[in-house]
Amino acid sequence: MRGSLTGTALTLAASALLTTSMSTASAGPATTAAQAGPPPPVLVTCQWQRDIRPADFLLACGDGNSRLSGLQWSQWGPDGATAVGVNLVNDCKPYCAAGRFRYYQVTVRLESPQAWKKDPNVQHFTRMTLTYASARPDGFKEVMIYPLWD
Repeated sequence: MRGSLTGTALTLAASALLTTSMSTASAGPATTAAQAGPPPPVLVTCQWQRDIRPADFLLACGDGNSRLSGLQWSQWGPDGATAVGVNLVNDCKPYCAAGRFRYYQVTVRLESPQAWKKDPNVQHFTRMTLTYASARPDGFKEVMIYPLWD
């Protein structure tokens, strides 16, 4: 009788340990997923693709005469995104096909995330601000604000 009580006690203890370890393991990933939160907003490209922290971004979709390059992102989240890089702008002198691309140091700020019309479950940035460090293209202000496509 004593042997069967010991065996039963060991079986119950092992069973309790197994149940505890299984519930702890299954609770781990659920907690991690809940802490991750919603995915960050995206930047929509000219080809209607989602991008996060792109190194390059085309501003002038029609003719390619203005683009951002060498972007280094210091922040990207639901409150906005910030990067430094270069704005390459064609001077179009004497006309665009014969023009030269000029390089201008900029700080890029993305703001105002909203639901994307193509996929309402995705938040995308709707406004871009470029702040020129010193030199800037003819006719540009020190701070230029652009609405982004939806």
